Amino acid sequence: MKHYIIAKLNEGVERDALIAPVTEIFEETLSIPGIHGVTVKPCCIDRPNRYDIMIEIDMDREALEAYDRSAPHKKWKEVYGGMLSAKTIFDSED
Repeated sequence: MKHYIIAKLNEGVERDALIAPVTEIFEETLSIPGIHGVTVKPCCIDRPNRYDIMIEIDMDREALEAYDRSAPHKKWKEVYGGMLSAKTIFDSED
């Protein structure tokens, strides 16, 4: 399945500066059995009604629980949670 995290940053947070460190955090999830790939993408359109960053994790459905409990997931929430004005989580079968 694909697990998507789509986030809108607080005003004043520099989106482009976050791509590398956020990618680094999510690449740590590749050590979790059942996680096969991670992609972090910035939005290519700069408008107030757009979200800023999308994280896509390719994983087995059974890996979601381990991911939720993982150190990288907790780090993402602790370090970047306060920088987000909104967040959407979406899961799909590819």
